[in-house]
Parts: sequence; structure tokens; C-alpha cells
Amino acid sequence: MKKEESSYLYLILFHVFIGFVIYLVPFTAKLYGYSIFIVGLYYVIKTQNRNHEALLVAAYLVGAEVLLRMTGGNITYEFSKYGVMIFIFLGMFYSGFSKGASPYWVFLLLLVPSVVLSTFVISFNTNLRNTIVFNISGPVCLAIASLYSYKRKISLERINKILLFIGLPIISCTVYLIFYTPNIQDVVTGTASNFETSGGFGPNQVSTFLGLGMFIFFSRIILESHTKFMVVLNLVIVFNISYRGMVTFSRGGMITGFLMIVLLLLFLYFKSNYKGKVKLNYIIIIIGVAMMGIWGYTSFQTGGLINKRYANQDAAGRVKKSQFTGREDVAQTEINMFLNNPVFGVGVGKGVEIREAETGVFVLSHDEITRMLAEHGSLGILGLLILFLTPLVLYFNNKFNMFLLCFVAFWFFTINHAAMRTAVPAFVYSLSLLNVQIGGGKKENEI
Repeated sequence: MKKEESSYLYLILFHVFIGFVIYLVPFTAKLYGYSIFIVGLYYVIKTQNRNHEALLVAAYLVGAEVLLRMTGGNITYEFSKYGVMIFIFLGMFYSGFSKGASPYWVFLLLLVPSVVLSTFVISFNTNLRNTIVFNISGPVCLAIASLYSYKRKISLERINKILLFIGLPIISCTVYLIFYTPNIQDVVTGTASNFETSGGFGPNQVSTFLGLGMFIFFSRIILESHTKFMVVLNLVIVFNISYRGMVTFSRGGMITGFLMIVLLLLFLYFKSNYKGKVKLNYIIIIIGVAMMGIWGYTSFQTGGLINKRYANQDAAGRVKKSQFTGREDVAQTEINMFLNNPVFGVGVGKGVEIREAETGVFVLSHDEITRMLAEHGSLGILGLLILFLTPLVLYFNNKFNMFLLCFVAFWFFTINHAAMRTAVPAFVYSLSLLNVQIGGGKKENEI
């Protein structure tokens, strides 16, 4: 076995071990969570962020977020967003802000009026600070990370390493889920999202992370697997992550991950020469067979219920009235709030109170776009336009960034079904702004 193969295998096995130990001894989740932050600080300070170590540590923290949340290992429940901002600020301390990142300064300023408004309109019985921070931490995390990454030069090798750092804790999460629910057939009885197969945590968030993990290790099959052993190892990882993601019965994350794979393949296919296209054809066939195998195995293990889930049917085969499990009703209430308050919106966090007063049901928003409209009004529209258009403009200036469209797609589709409850859509979005250098990267910190 070559050195490259053995190093990669040991890295994978170490994270398999982490997932097993956390399941076996739950207290170790706290040790794991604290050690990520402490070791990460030491690593960035020691290296002085010469090669974007701040991004590497932030990536690892982001990848570990859902595992730490489901096992109680986070320093605080929302710490991953704060942790990302801490490491990014540390990176800025050593490497400076990105020049020309004014769109994200403007985006931050656009958030301010509705935050101020909320201090006047939020109910007296509501914890004002917690409510504002919960709703605004995701957009702020995105803006801070974007201020660092905007047009910053980085090598393709480095961006692949950043993705690997996101993916490694997802392997640990997958192993934890395997031990948490070893027999799927015992707990799958319907077509609704399943908490038992999601480690007792929110299936929507777990599916989001596993879908991203599926994409990450799929990309490694194409870009970072230089031997048959590496191809097989990454295929095994993709199979297990994909299977565990599908049996959460939460569709959003898995569909998003699959779309990212399609976008990456299309990019590579159109950018490749004849020989490259021939190699890609073989890879597409292998992946296609693997995907059909994953689907077939999942269908067998769930007694065909997974087929009904993706066909929007209940266990009896009847088509469900709602394709979005009632989320469209929540989105509609937020659109109505925007129409009634089109300038500054209703204020950060006020949307939940208004919805509860109107419907009698306390439910958080699942859609960051309609939440921005409702709570930030027309300023929210301007902010969203900045987020949509900026990476697309960069794409036309740097069409060799093969991941840009994949990252933007992940951010867009994730915030449509899981809002910005976790740090992952914010951080992945910021990666789309990097100036990826094919075969370069000697002066990565240049901006």
C-alpha cells in the first residue's frame, strides 16, 4: 500500500473510531467538541494562517456541527456559527480582509434596520437577545466568512482539502447513526421523516449534512482518487453516507447533494478534452451503477417505503396533499407579512410571534428567503440579490472554478428547506467566492 493510500485510510478509520466512541461513551462528544475549538485555535495561531488554516479549521467545525448537536457535544447549541466567525476573524488578523468585498459590507448594513426595529416590536415576554441572535446569526456568519474569502486566491488542491475537512466529521456522524439504528427495518413504518434513523435529531438537518458528505466524497472519486484502492474506498464511503441519508426520509438534503453531483459532472464534461470525456464516461457509468445499487438496497431495507416517500405518497400509496409537509403554509404567512410591511419588514424574530398569533401554532421558518422578505422587507430583497448575483458575476470572470455553481446551489436549496439553522450553508456559500487556481496556489493568501 502506497503512503498516500495508507495515510488516507488511517484518517478515515480514525473518524470511524470517533463515531463509534461517541456512541459508546456519550460524554466523549463534549471532549470532541471542545478539542476541535482548542486545537483549532492552536493550529491557526501556530501557522499564522499562511495557507488558509482558518478555513480548514472552520470547515472541520462546520462538518462536525450536526454530530455535536445530536450528541450534546457543542460548547453551546449555536456555537458552530460563532466558532466559524472566530476562526475567520483570526484568519483576517493574519491575512487581512479581501479587497473589493464591499457587497458583503452592504449586506451587513442592510440587516441593521430590522434588528433595530425588532427591539421595539418583539413581545415583552420574549427573550429579545436570544430571538435576534437565533435569526440573524446565519446571515452574519455568511457575511463574515464572505469578507474573508471574496476573490482570495487558493489552489484546487487546497479547496479539495477544505472539503475533506468538512467530510471527515460527516463520516463520524454516519458511523454514529449506524450504531444508533443498526436495523432500519425495525423503525421504518411510514414515509414521514424519521427521527430514529437520524440519531434522534432533526432529519432535515441530518439529511443536509449527509447529502453534502455524499457530494464531497463523490468529488474525491473524480479528483483525488489516483489508485483503484482510493476509488473503492471512496465508493464505500459514498455508499454508506448515501444510504444513511436516504433512510432519514428527509428528501431536501439528498436531492441537493445529487444536484451538486450533476453540476460537477456537467462542468467537468464540458471542460474536458476527448480523453477526459472518455474517462468521465467510465466514471459516470460506475457512479450510475452505484447509485442504482444504493437505491435498490434502500428500497429493499425499507420495504419499498423510500420509493413512496420520493413519489410523495403515504405508506398506503396515496398521494399526499402537500409536497412540502406544510412548509408552504409557513412561507405564505411570511409573504403576507412582507406585503403588509414592504419597507423594513416586521423585524427580526417577529415573524414567529405574528404567525403564532394568527394560527395559534408556534413554528419556525424553514425558508430563509421568505423569512428575509417578512422580517427585513425590501432591504431583505436587496440583500438576497447581493447574495445571488455576486458569485454569478465571479463565475463569469473565473469559469475554471468547478465548485462555484455547486456551492451556490447547495446554499440556495438548503436555505429553502432548512433555512440557516446551521453554519453549513453560510460557510459553503463563502467558498464559492474563492478564486480557485488550477495548478497554482503558491501565493494563496494574495487577494
